[in-house]
Amino acid sequence: MPKPEAVRRGAAEPFWRTKTLEAMTPAEWESLCDGCGRCCLLKLEDEDTGEVHHTDIGCTLLDGLTCRCRDYVHRQKRVPDCVRLTPEAVRSIAWLPQTCAYRLVRDGEPLYPWHPLVSGRAASVHEAGISVRGRLSGNEEEFLEEEYPDRIVDWPALDPQAD
Repeated sequence: MPKPEAVRRGAAEPFWRTKTLEAMTPAEWESLCDGCGRCCLLKLEDEDTGEVHHTDIGCTLLDGLTCRCRDYVHRQKRVPDCVRLTPEAVRSIAWLPQTCAYRLVRDGEPLYPWHPLVSGRAASVHEAGISVRGRLSGNEEEFLEEEYPDRIVDWPALDPQAD
């Protein structure tokens, strides 16, 4: 698998290995997102236990093909409960996918080989089967709220690389 240019040239350690979440530039922060779309799936929280259940329903702005937000810049105006990832949020959100680079960096773990920062290719997250591409039942406007519990799935919370 080809390595990104900076690593091929023998550059210093990549920024995600040397910087804290807080020390990253906005561009570095944004590049940590692998484009899987898992965090943009609707989640249901059990009021009694606090347990979070993922569904296979995408946010109204989630593009099921690109696995990216259709209006990233204005997402919080259009979807008021959209969670903006910040270093503080990354430290407190329990439902981030096991494969999430923000979570991995937070925990001092390496990024997966399919992560675009490692592979050098944005498509590698889809080719590895990590993204939500081909797994969505639809976007939230296509379902009634009472149908959400029927759409609960396990795969978004699992590490697809684990044996």
